[in-house]
Amino acid sequence: MCSRRSAPVPPPPPVVQMPAPPATVIDPAVKNARKNEKKNAAMLAGRKSTILTGSKGDLTEANTTKKTLLGN
Repeated sequence: MCSRRSAPVPPPPPVVQMPAPPATVIDPAVKNARKNEKKNAAMLAGRKSTILTGSKGDLTEANTTKKTLLGN
């Protein structure tokens, strides 16, 4: 027969102490150097990295033929 006893209650988990966050003091010279590096990298990329065509646009002829069943 079944007995109506409940399962034993597990003990509570131990309390975990979080370590203190590391100090985040940033030297102003390092901060300026990082800022200059990002600026120089952006200047090297320039607008040419975003422009895919010339000033007249895409001059290649569009493929307007329909494919057949065999892909020709």
